[in-house]
Amino acid sequence: MISNQVLDMLNMGVVILDTDLCVQYWNNWMIRHIAIDRKMIVGAKLTEVFPNLDNPLFLRSIKSVITFGNYYFFSQRLHRYLIPMKPTGAFPTQFKFMQQSCTAYPIRDENNAVHQICITIQDVTEIAAYEKILLDINLKDSLTGAYNRLFLTTRLQEEFERHRRYSRTLSLIMLDMDYFKKVNDTYGHQCGDFILKSVCETITAILRKVDMLVRFGGEEFCCLLPETDLQSALIMAERIRKSIEKKEFSCNNTIIRITVSLGVHEFRGDIDSPDTLLRTADEALYRAKEAGRNQVFSI
Repeated sequence: MISNQVLDMLNMGVVILDTDLCVQYWNNWMIRHIAIDRKMIVGAKLTEVFPNLDNPLFLRSIKSVITFGNYYFFSQRLHRYLIPMKPTGAFPTQFKFMQQSCTAYPIRDENNAVHQICITIQDVTEIAAYEKILLDINLKDSLTGAYNRLFLTTRLQEEFERHRRYSRTLSLIMLDMDYFKKVNDTYGHQCGDFILKSVCETITAILRKVDMLVRFGGEEFCCLLPETDLQSALIMAERIRKSIEKKEFSCNNTIIRITVSLGVHEFRGDIDSPDTLLRTADEALYRAKEAGRNQVFSI
């Protein structure tokens, strides 16, 4: 059929289903991206071939297309992908599967009744990867890879409101590298930059996935710890302090050792704003430095 020839030339996936979700058509784009022969897939039930689609959202969406004859859009930002496929192209991405923008729409018969559903699949992996890069540029420090102040301002406000509303725990660690100016003056800024990045890697390895490391400015950093009380935050801070204290940084054939001072504070009822939480944690950091550095202090 001429229509099938046209569908086979499209640079997107086209899948046609009957109302029982059995595959009626599978275009060449789908064959190129999934090693399933057309003869093997046509007639098979899509949710049996791809069990990830046997979920309430997909089934409810397709039922809506059949019942009401409307379109349904599966956006990449919300759903990531519909049918799992390996990413293609030369552009490197961190995605395990191709990111897809998909649309399901009805095909009507001569009586205007919906008798088939067409699903189109567009590969938007490179677009999603570029968006991720742009987001990282805006929200991450280019040297260390830690989040920046812009991210902290937004995320801390969100966490603050959430924890205040639901009475959940939230703690903050402020840390500063001791005598870091001396490191830069003695060994040069290249070594200083190397140590900054290495310290961030050390801290990140200790933090949980839900925790966030932010470069607050210069050699000062902030760790945002959701669902963490003061005692747990103090344990985390001490682990960070000890790990950095015993670590040897090798730069230009020179071993450099540094220490950090840390201030810890937990969100409590008397904290009226994110700025107050930051300021109190920063005051605890100041007291740690005032007391001799290389220690953890809380208020």
